[in-house]
Amino acid sequence: MLSQAVEDYLKTIMEVQRERGKVATTTLADRMGVTPASATGMIKKLAGLKLVRYSPYQGVVLTRAGEKVALEVLRHHRLLELYLAEALGYTWDQVHEEADRLEHVISEEFEDKIFEVLGRPTRDPHGEPIPTKDGTIPTADHEPLSDLQPGTSGVISQVSQSNPEMLRYLGERGLVPDAAVEVVEKAPFEGPITVRTGKASHVLGRKLAQHIQVEADRKESA
Repeated sequence: MLSQAVEDYLKTIMEVQRERGKVATTTLADRMGVTPASATGMIKKLAGLKLVRYSPYQGVVLTRAGEKVALEVLRHHRLLELYLAEALGYTWDQVHEEADRLEHVISEEFEDKIFEVLGRPTRDPHGEPIPTKDGTIPTADHEPLSDLQPGTSGVISQVSQSNPEMLRYLGERGLVPDAAVEVVEKAPFEGPITVRTGKASHVLGRKLAQHIQVEADRKESA
């Protein structure tokens, strides 16, 4: 049995690793909300358990064993988020913290029952893929809204953000998974992006737009 702290570190390492490759200690410490010294201590413990490979000043990566644990925790987390939203009426900005608390304690039997009751889902309420039982994550052909050019339209596939205030902000503007979106204007020098959803237009900061993944149809205006 692994501790909750170990599972949390492994899940976070996997998330950062998928974004950036090797995970720097300072990045991990920032994500976990701890000091670099604390993060280094846990990394050494994980390395001793053969759950990560670590070289000082070169970052850390998961071993296959570590990845297996991380994917299982992530599967629990995303299934729980969906269950909380669909069965218990939680809003998409409320599910993350509750799932964080529950992901470490549910049994495999309970996980399987949730999966079946929800109709064998592939995505959580934020559109993020749910790892399969055998430990793979479905891939999607999407890109950040911030990278799209004016005139490009598409469908929001996922919102990779757990901050409740940001999720409420986006939800109030209809910027949610499966919503159609079009880039109207893109200010230069990393300025804001104007997008249209339905008949409404919204101005988003570039950093916020990076968290919104879009499956673009590539029908750009001339």
